[in-house]
Amino acid sequence: MFGRSRIFLFIVFFTVICSCKEHIKQIPLADFFKTPEKTFFKISPDGKYIAYLKPYKDKQNLFTQSLADGTEHMETSFDDYPVSGWYFWTYNNQLVFNQDIVANDGFKMYALDISTHQLRTILSLEKVKVNLVNRNKQQPNIITIRMNKRDPANFDIYRLNIKTGELSPYLINPGNITEWFPDADGKIRLVKSSDGVDETILYRPDDNAPFKPIIQNNFKNSVRPIAFAGQKNNFYALSNVNRDKMALVEINAENGKEERTIFSNSNADLMYVEYYKNKHRLEFASWDEAKPRKYFLSPDIQRLYKKLEELLKGNEVRVVDRDSSENKFILYTYTDRSPGTYYLYEASTCKLIKLGDTNPSLVPTELCVMQPVAYKSRDGLTINGYLTMPLGNKKTNLPVVVMPHDGPWARDTWGYDEQVQFLANRGYAVFQMNYRGSTGYGKAFRSAGYKQVGGKIQDDITDGVHWLIDKKIANPKKIAIFGGRFGGFSALYGVSFHPDLYNCAVIQYGLINFFTYIKDAPPFFKPYLKMTYEMVGNPETDADRLRAISPVFHTDKIKVPLIIFQGAKDQRANISELNQFVHELRKHDVDVKYFLKPNERAFFRSERNRFEMYTEIEKFLDYNMRVKP
Repeated sequence: MFGRSRIFLFIVFFTVICSCKEHIKQIPLADFFKTPEKTFFKISPDGKYIAYLKPYKDKQNLFTQSLADGTEHMETSFDDYPVSGWYFWTYNNQLVFNQDIVANDGFKMYALDISTHQLRTILSLEKVKVNLVNRNKQQPNIITIRMNKRDPANFDIYRLNIKTGELSPYLINPGNITEWFPDADGKIRLVKSSDGVDETILYRPDDNAPFKPIIQNNFKNSVRPIAFAGQKNNFYALSNVNRDKMALVEINAENGKEERTIFSNSNADLMYVEYYKNKHRLEFASWDEAKPRKYFLSPDIQRLYKKLEELLKGNEVRVVDRDSSENKFILYTYTDRSPGTYYLYEASTCKLIKLGDTNPSLVPTELCVMQPVAYKSRDGLTINGYLTMPLGNKKTNLPVVVMPHDGPWARDTWGYDEQVQFLANRGYAVFQMNYRGSTGYGKAFRSAGYKQVGGKIQDDITDGVHWLIDKKIANPKKIAIFGGRFGGFSALYGVSFHPDLYNCAVIQYGLINFFTYIKDAPPFFKPYLKMTYEMVGNPETDADRLRAISPVFHTDKIKVPLIIFQGAKDQRANISELNQFVHELRKHDVDVKYFLKPNERAFFRSERNRFEMYTEIEKFLDYNMRVKP
C-alpha cells in the first residue's frame, strides 16, 4: 500500500513539473552587443609585452601589459574614434595603429615607443585608404604601405619611416595593378593586374628588373600568391586553375608553371594558408566544411596544436601571434556558443595563462547550438547552411528569422555570431544558407551564381524557407527575413516578390538599387567593375533585368512592415536615394521604421547606437512575430 502511495505521489509530482512553463533565461541585450571587454591581443617580438584593445568611454583604446610584472598601461584615451583592430608591433618594439575619422573621412596613423610610452602621429590624411603591405626585420623602422593618395582610383606603394614620418614612393601604379606580394626581405617581386575580367600575375627577379607577365587568367580562375618558397624563384599559391577546388600549389615564378600540388581537398576550397615568414615555413592549410578544418604541413606546428587542443578541449584554437623565438604564443579560442577567449601559452613550460574573454557576461551553456544543415534547391543543387534553434523542448512550428549573408560571393561559417545568438535567445530559430555563388564550395558552385542575383540565388533562399516549413520547423505565418548590404537586398527582394512568405523584414545598410550601387562605386573599386558586370549585370546591356530586381523600383509590391538602419557615412550608400525610397514606401502605406545615424559607416561602432538598433529590432520582431495577429 505504501509503495503504491509513493508511486502515485511521484506521478503527481512529475506531472506538475512537466506542466510548468519552460523557463529560458533572457540575456540582457547589452550583453550581446557591448564593446568587447578585451580583444585583438598581440605580443611584442621580444616576448616582453602584450598589447590589446579595451574600452574607454565607449571607444576601443590601446593598452599594453608587461609580462615581467603584469603592469597594465593605457596607451591611448581617445573618446571620439576607436583604435582600429588593424595594428601591429614592429620588430623593434614599436606599436603602429590607426583611427578611422568618420566625420571627415579621415585616416590617422600613430606610432608608440613601448619603452617611453611616447605617442606620435606619423600620417594624417583625408579621403585616403591605407593598408599595410609588409614590415621588415632588417629595417624595423620602415614599413611598406599601399595608399591611394596620388590618385583615388589607384593604390601606389610607399615606404614609410615610422620614426620620422618620411614617405617615399616605391612603386607607382600604372593604372591596373590591384595586388602586391613582397618576398621575405620586403621587396615586391610579384604583382597582380586586372581589368576586372582578366587578371595577370607579373614577376621580376629584383627591384631593378621590369615586371613580366607569367600567368594570365579569366576571373573565374584564381591564383593567390602566398609567399616565396625560398628555393629557386618558386612561390606558394592557392589556385583553382585546371581544378574545381582551390588547392595549395608551388609555382615557378620564372615561367608561371605549376610544379607541384602540395595539398588539396575534394570537398571544399582551401581558404587560408598559415605561412610563418620568419622561418620560411608553411604551417597548415584550412578550409570550412560543416565546421572549420586544418591540414598540417609542419610536424612542429601539428604537435603544438595537438597540445593546445588537449589543454582547451571542445574549442576551436587559433594561434594569432607569437614572439620571435616561438616560445610565447597568443591563442584565440571560440565555439558556436562562445564569443572567444585569449590565452598566453609558453611552450618551454607548457604554461597556459588566460588573458581575457571578449565578452565575459555570456555563459556558453545559456546560448544555442549552431547546427549544420543541407537541403536541395528546386533544380537539384545541394545548398548548405546553418540552423540555430532556441533552447527548450519545442522544436516545431517556431518563429523563424531568415538571415541571408552579404556578398553574394562570401559565405556563412560555423562559429559565434552575436546577432544569431541574440535572436535565438529571444526564441527565434535562425536560418542561414550558403546559396549558389557563395565561396568555399568550388568553382562550379561559385560560377552557378553568376548573373543569378534576383534569380536562382534568391530561389535558393526561398527554397530553404520552404524546406523549413516542410520540415515543420517553421511556423509559416511567423517568418522574418533579416540582412545587411546584399543580405538587405535579399530581404527586400523576398518581401517584394514573395509577399506571402514573410511577415516582416529587418534591413541593415541594404542595397536598394544596382544602377547607383555600381555607378557610385568608390574610385578604387573601378578595376573590378567589369567583373561586376559579368557576375551581377551590366547597367547598359542588362538594364531591364537590373531594374526588374532592384527594390527601389518596386515599392508598390512591398506590403509587410520594414525596419531600416543606415549609417550616413557609409561609402557604398546613396543616402538621398534611400530617403526617397522610404518616402515612397510610406506613400504606399508600408509600415516603415527608419533610423539614419549621421556619424556611422555601414557597421555601427558606437555602443549607444548599437544598443538602440537592437532594442528597436527586438521590439519590431516581438510585435510582428508574436503580438500582431
